[in-house]
Amino acid sequence: MTFAFIRHGQTDWNLQLRLQGSSDIPLNDTGRQQARDAVAVLSGTRWDCVVSSPLRRARETAQIIADGLGITLGPSYPELVERDYGHGEGATEEDIEARWPNRDYPGLESLDSVVARGLAALNRIADDYGDANVVIVCHGTIIRYTLSALAGRKLDQINNGSTATFDRIGEGWRVHTVNDEPLAPLLPGTVQP
Repeated sequence: MTFAFIRHGQTDWNLQLRLQGSSDIPLNDTGRQQARDAVAVLSGTRWDCVVSSPLRRARETAQIIADGLGITLGPSYPELVERDYGHGEGATEEDIEARWPNRDYPGLESLDSVVARGLAALNRIADDYGDANVVIVCHGTIIRYTLSALAGRKLDQINNGSTATFDRIGEGWRVHTVNDEPLAPLLPGTVQP
């Protein structure tokens, strides 16, 4: 079983550097092209199904990828929705610096909750699809922190339209790529923050 996380394509809020979170913002034309570009990255590996977050930007990205790969668009999983940034959603970087310099937005979902949802989604998808290879389209924060938990290290920002591949080994997971690049092994004695 191999999984691929794909971050949805760009939206106008991504372009405007607005905090998007769980707000249901659609793809823009650049985002649709990023979804088509992801098809080329995924080609050459057998994929059986595409699933996604229920938010429009993820669902449309998933449909473009499924069509491009000639495979089934499966269901959406509510656990894959992006982190809820509460009152910070829709704010620009300038708004955030002025109103919440410590990024303590009222109503902010904890990272522990985000990771718990991400891991629950992976386990549910694994139960639903058995040994199938599944593409999972969702969002930057949930991908970043779920993969960080799987890899046992802090990971950088996840790019729009990028691919991260990983597989299940027994009860654990092994991360192979992040942002379309191989994940370098940790050096012995490396301590992650």
